[in-house]
Amino acid sequence: MVATAPPAERWLLIECRTAWPRSALHALRDAEGPADGRLAAEVARRCGRLGYRPALIRRYGRTDQSVPRRWALVDSRPGHESIRWGDLPSDNHLLEVLGGGAGLGRVSREPIYLVCAHGRHDACCAVRGRPVAAALSAAYPQRTWECSHVGGDRFAANVVVLPHGLFYGHVPASRAVELAKHYDEGLVVPDLFRGSGAFIPPVQAAQHFARAAGHSLAVDDLRPTAARQVAADQWRVDLAAPTGLISVELSIHLDTVDARLTCASTPPAQVRRFEVHTLTTT
Repeated sequence: MVATAPPAERWLLIECRTAWPRSALHALRDAEGPADGRLAAEVARRCGRLGYRPALIRRYGRTDQSVPRRWALVDSRPGHESIRWGDLPSDNHLLEVLGGGAGLGRVSREPIYLVCAHGRHDACCAVRGRPVAAALSAAYPQRTWECSHVGGDRFAANVVVLPHGLFYGHVPASRAVELAKHYDEGLVVPDLFRGSGAFIPPVQAAQHFARAAGHSLAVDDLRPTAARQVAADQWRVDLAAPTGLISVELSIHLDTVDARLTCASTPPAQVRRFEVHTLTTT
């Protein structure tokens, strides 16, 4: 799972209580026209231009239909972490949100726990994700949401912790609350940690190797000061740590796996693997 968090510096969360198709945004309905995918395409286009990762969200279990739906804009960039919530009277309102008209919303200091339960994208996500969502919802009902595909179906159950954009994989229901408690303490849980979507994969890998060597588990530590590609498959990443500057030299490899990695996949598949060569502290 090392360094498998997909890029996600900003998020647009969209509460959607109807069934989610495989392509999640196609659940959006244009109140002023036919349900032909045009609104989904426009939301996707604007998100791409603005650098937002869109995701549908819903509460675990039954939902009070009288409560207004909501949207959230999340910034996961280091030093800019924030969450803003607003009401969603219609799916068309998302265009106003992305246009800045409703972009202010209401600032929230409560973290968000997203649990991928997008069964129509991959059945593994629903089978393994829903028990995790149940466990988190029981402990943190206001913070927990099921969400659409976040990437890495083979790592189900997947959990994303916002606003920092921390991706966790292979999360059992018995450890779901542990992730939340550690986040409240400002710490990551390294054995389930896929990486932070706020950083590119080589930086995620460098942070992993630094933590494996005994360096800080603090969420806000080990931020990159430099990341350089020194050869076709080799990187050097410098990380700022409480103990000084950590320099990590690593390489990237593609391995072929003759196995089904997800419920929906067929073999063979390729997976990316990182190898550390040197790790020095100055």
